[in-house]
Amino acid sequence: MPLYQQPIAQRIAWLEQLGQAHSSHFLSLPQQQARAQYQVAHPSAIIALKCMDGRLHLPVATQTPQGIIQPFRNLGGIFDLGWPYLGDLLAGAVLQARLANRSVLVLITYHFSRGSKARGCAGFNCSKTAALAAARQLQQQFRQLYPDLTRVFPLVCGFETDSDGLLLHSTVPTAIDNAVIDLTALPANTDLAGLLQQHLPEMSAQLQADLLPLLNGNLAHIAQVQGSNRPLAQEHREWMLCIGRGFDFLHVPNTALIIGPFSPDLTQPLRQAAAIIAANMQQGRIPDDGALLLASVPYQHAGAEQRRAILKARFLANFAMTTVQQHQPQLAAKLSIKTATLHWPSQQLTFFELL
Repeated sequence: MPLYQQPIAQRIAWLEQLGQAHSSHFLSLPQQQARAQYQVAHPSAIIALKCMDGRLHLPVATQTPQGIIQPFRNLGGIFDLGWPYLGDLLAGAVLQARLANRSVLVLITYHFSRGSKARGCAGFNCSKTAALAAARQLQQQFRQLYPDLTRVFPLVCGFETDSDGLLLHSTVPTAIDNAVIDLTALPANTDLAGLLQQHLPEMSAQLQADLLPLLNGNLAHIAQVQGSNRPLAQEHREWMLCIGRGFDFLHVPNTALIIGPFSPDLTQPLRQAAAIIAANMQQGRIPDDGALLLASVPYQHAGAEQRRAILKARFLANFAMTTVQQHQPQLAAKLSIKTATLHWPSQQLTFFELL
């Protein structure tokens, strides 16, 4: 039986098992060795801002070890550096990289489907033009905040979900459509280094060298996808409403709607996500026996930071539940609630009581 058709108790059990499997894989000796070797060879820090869509799994799409790319996920991939919490998190990540004498590559992503507009980003009503415009606006904010592009380089990247292919948008003003490095259209033997020098001349040699493995990995992944005959038309069947951070283990298409705690106004995206899940139930795309609200907060160190993460997760769960009760009371009556913390160094997800 497909996951979305299973009783809610079985779906929740699957989720807990998925979190444990992710941590076990992350802590495995081959993965630890791969991360260590990769960071020595390619020291630049990599941050990705992306949609909550489970298809945008950049470590898989670029064949990069887990833990190298630091993700920021939000409904619709919508971000604003003026948001206080988001700005503080990004400033902290940049400062940490600077203290370690590392440059920072920021991948500002949007996604679309060439085969069907309906498979595009729901956060922008499946409009590639609107999603790209938002990504470019965010790039300008980064450039205003960090004018030294040798230290922090914001790069707009399209993600074509039919092929999992990346499109790198040039910083050369005369480039046609400003999207000149389309990995979905390049042969495996392409001189990617030469293309980077041509179309991203403001990017430092170190950052270009550290971007190349992602591009080569993406070319190899695209070839695998093209030979797999995987199905493309996937109906929305989301049954999880997730709020917080630490959901990188949850890269399963059409399963969860993830809301990062970044915007000062969380009510609007919560209302939107709740309406989608309620409609999925009403239209028979998922069983009407229940859905899940999951609040998760990450932490680095045991002690006060971990205890504060528990308090934050409980607050987010209660806030989200109150919002759903106000706007989708029938859905609220069928919601199971889980709260969790995620230990960043081990990727260990721990569930606890809401209270």
